[in-house]
Amino acid sequence: MIILNYTVTSNHIHLLVYDDGRKYVIPKSILLVASRTAREYNQRKGRRGAFWEDHYHATAIESDKHFHRCMVYIDFNMVRAGVVDHPAQWPFTGYKEILSDRERYKLIDKKKLQELLHVDNEQMLKESYKKQIETSFNNENLERDSCWTESVAIGGKDFVENIKDELGARAVHRKTIKSRNNYELRETGTSYTLNFIGEINGLREKISSNSD
Repeated sequence: MIILNYTVTSNHIHLLVYDDGRKYVIPKSILLVASRTAREYNQRKGRRGAFWEDHYHATAIESDKHFHRCMVYIDFNMVRAGVVDHPAQWPFTGYKEILSDRERYKLIDKKKLQELLHVDNEQMLKESYKKQIETSFNNENLERDSCWTESVAIGGKDFVENIKDELGARAVHRKTIKSRNNYELRETGTSYTLNFIGEINGLREKISSNSD
């Protein structure tokens, strides 16, 4: 699993990741993060049980403009929550890592990010993404968008319909809808949880995010 962006808060995380082609890599990685977090926290606090109450939500995202929007949406999480005034003020976010030159404890694959954002080098990545964040900040484009919390797929109509087709019978409770900025595959019944592990296996060259 290739990490492209993230935000870590006190009670949940957001991950934007790229499927590297290994079978079930995304759900298995999320299970690993959940189990390791719970184990470390429980050892320190002398408790038992899961750290996070709910299952994770996964959304397949088409590249280009939809991917750009998701990047920004993740980095503005703590701004929307009223904790900080700007993404740069929250230390546990991909925005800080993208703009930094640190070599140790890196999570983001900047080479893959450069490829997906269509920039030639790391300096251009820093400049273009900082400009993108500032444009969104100045336009006050910070509101919470349910497409990231209630959709199984986001993108153009063909992309969403292809995801629906690949899900087959498992898409029976899911419906394609047209929203303001994109098409979405939405739940109409049960939630998308770990019970559907492996549903996005085989969706190569597509982006998946975990966001609230």
